[in-house]
Amino acid sequence: MSITIKTGLMALALLGSTALTAVTAHAADKEISWIYCGDTIDPVHTKYIKQWEEKNAGWKVTPEVVGWAQCQDKATTLAAAGTPVAMAYVGSRTLKEFAQNDLIVKVPMTDEEKKAYYPHIVDTVTFEGTQWGVPIAFSTKALYWNKDLFKQAGLDPEKPPKTWAEEIEMAKTIKEKTGIPGFGLSAKTFDNTMHQFMHWVYTNNGSVIDADGKVTLDSPQILAALKAYKDIVPYSEEGPTAYEQNEVRAIFLDGKVAMIQAGSGAASRLKETKISWGITTLPLGPDAKGPGTLLITDSLAIFKGSGVEDKATEFAKFITSPDVQAEYELQGGAGLTPLRPSKKVDDFVAKDPSWKPLIEGISYGGPEPLFTDYKGFQNSMIEMIQSVVTGKAEPEAALKKAAGEIEAFK
Repeated sequence: MSITIKTGLMALALLGSTALTAVTAHAADKEISWIYCGDTIDPVHTKYIKQWEEKNAGWKVTPEVVGWAQCQDKATTLAAAGTPVAMAYVGSRTLKEFAQNDLIVKVPMTDEEKKAYYPHIVDTVTFEGTQWGVPIAFSTKALYWNKDLFKQAGLDPEKPPKTWAEEIEMAKTIKEKTGIPGFGLSAKTFDNTMHQFMHWVYTNNGSVIDADGKVTLDSPQILAALKAYKDIVPYSEEGPTAYEQNEVRAIFLDGKVAMIQAGSGAASRLKETKISWGITTLPLGPDAKGPGTLLITDSLAIFKGSGVEDKATEFAKFITSPDVQAEYELQGGAGLTPLRPSKKVDDFVAKDPSWKPLIEGISYGGPEPLFTDYKGFQNSMIEMIQSVVTGKAEPEAALKKAAGEIEAFK
């Protein structure tokens, strides 16, 4: 365990110490405690928790609903203090840090389990050749365009850009012909600023770190992405560093920007507007092999020391099993991209074709890069993006600086 991480975890433990009095050093026998992120438990999960308990006499699953802003810190605090919950909902990006600090147990998948997922999903929870979490939620992005603004600018409203070059050129035309920004660029000091850039990385066959842990950020593919970012800034909304992706989405929903990268939530909101809109896979860079997107998953992590690790693993795999997961994901408004292909997914997409590009982008997508100090890595990436967007640094220099910095975080 590195001194930095150990110190950080102990600090969290001290900060949360007053909340630990009601938690025993080990979870009670026959009980699986679950930190559940959100405002309420999804009815689908309530239904299947009851079903699992009925089939496992004497066992009880006890979810504790914790707000999104606090749930992961709470799980970390309890684990660092030696009073772990059995299971917690966490961002898969944190699994490497948890694993290296010996706070969670391995949750290896069989070949059959791995093959059931869409490509690259298993990569989001894999470290040192094995899996450390069970995926439970998944998101991807696609390109949305405002057909009315395309038409006003003299562009064909039925032909969105297929490449970065076309995207930049169309954004330029829209800005010059209508005065409205052609593209919504996220560059705020916020986690999804890095996420938004990673979509460009994975639409140009790029990577940040390889399977052997070698940093590959300083590459021609990512340099091209950073240069494209610089080129599209003049045709984006004024002051991109003031906006994160949901704020950019709000501008798009107001008809004040022509193109954005967004998930399924934008489609559900657009259906309530009068905007004529379209959705397609993200435009491709010059080295792309096919449609890509950043693949973000959240997972169920099984914490070490609860005394019920095996049973918690069994429950985690049950609550994310194909039939249960499909019912959870395919509720329409849940905003979750399906984790596995199936006939149910095919039927769902047939009823709502806006999901098609969100799934097609998985083919050449890639995971959130796993770093031991994920926040340190994220901050370096955001600083790199902001320095280019604001003109404080040229792409080449910004990329080399970030590549050197993130070596310390891997």
